[in-house]
Amino acid sequence: VVSTQSTGFSASSYTYHGEDVQLRAFSVGAVFVSLGLGFIVSILFFVEGNVAQSMVNNPHNRLKKGHAYHLDLIVVALINVVMSVFGLPWVHPALPHSPLHVKSLAETEEVNNNGVVKPVVISVTETRLTNLISSILIFLSLLMIPLPLQYIPTPVLYGLLLYLAFSSLEEFQLWERILLLATEQQQYPPHHYVRKVPQKVVHMFTGLQLLQLAVLCGLSFSGVSYLKMISATLFPLTSPSSFPRPGSRCAQR
Repeated sequence: VVSTQSTGFSASSYTYHGEDVQLRAFSVGAVFVSLGLGFIVSILFFVEGNVAQSMVNNPHNRLKKGHAYHLDLIVVALINVVMSVFGLPWVHPALPHSPLHVKSLAETEEVNNNGVVKPVVISVTETRLTNLISSILIFLSLLMIPLPLQYIPTPVLYGLLLYLAFSSLEEFQLWERILLLATEQQQYPPHHYVRKVPQKVVHMFTGLQLLQLAVLCGLSFSGVSYLKMISATLFPLTSPSSFPRPGSRCAQR
């Protein structure tokens, strides 16, 4: 609940689970703890935003307009400051929405490379209209609350998210290497990292990534709030910058 007083604008309290929480009742220690938790969330936003932008600006997408990593980060930070004042949800570059948005605007063709047929991006229609229209439609969806949104079953939404996830699996190298675990070595696809890196090293690298994924999922889906906070600090450690460089023998692709 945001209130205005004669002394000016202030956010004196808010409602949490039906209870009115007075912000002024927070102790000094609670404020510093909140600052620490906010710093952890900022790390998560920084890493996830940079990963999403790196995937969008991949040279394979053949984008013509230049990237703006620092400008995007500043704009997101300023928007979230305003959102925090009014108690609104934060915004940030999302995975896998951002890469899928580029994919939906791309013109592709199938190329046969040593027996492996893969889509190759020819060009991408770079426009802001699609983002603007999608944001307007999301805003208009608020008019559908509570009717007719309450009649849409939750499993339908889960099915849509699962479809988006499975439809993008073939683009991830991790999924390709998971399939290699159940594939005979003679049937391996002609990828250059398979040719140059020993099979044992490839499987070991895949196993480490699966272990990291299992730890992150376990912490994220845990019912304990503090464990979810820990997952935000572990996420940067599992980012691509934490893995061996492309020049190392276990990261050849």
